[in-house]
Amino acid sequence: MHEMVIYGVSFDLVGKQPIVLLKTTDGNKFLPIWIGHPEAAAILMKLQGATTPRPMTHDLVTEMLSQLDAQVVRITVTELRDSTFYAQITVQQNGAEIEIDSRPSDAIALALRADAPIFADERVIEESAVEFENETEEEMVSEFRRFLDNVTPDEFATEDEEDA
Repeated sequence: MHEMVIYGVSFDLVGKQPIVLLKTTDGNKFLPIWIGHPEAAAILMKLQGATTPRPMTHDLVTEMLSQLDAQVVRITVTELRDSTFYAQITVQQNGAEIEIDSRPSDAIALALRADAPIFADERVIEESAVEFENETEEEMVSEFRRFLDNVTPDEFATEDEEDA
């Protein structure tokens, strides 16, 4: 397992699809996960500290868990299968842990609200992460932006399948 941090949310220039960028805490490996526009908005709103007059879905789920005396303790991006990432939300209630299947985007949005750590399975990192070894963060960001300017979700999935 690799602990991850949210590096940011971006858009691929080819298809204008949102991508959440997870980065390993102990290196320069980035995991780009294509997500939907509503989930990107939910993640960005929390990252930017924005609020809404009424709870959005992820806020509602977080409040429901709180009222049930349960909390999200971690989320894990568990696998990439058929060009789709899978995740699990680990919820703790009354000392027991419950694993819940989730889309990574929803799991990340909940982790942000619960201040829970984000992890990615070793195999997901090996198969899907992009590593940059530049000396400065500015160079790394520049190189990653060039990568995002030219990659599409289909191309990324094809690269994964060829590497398998």
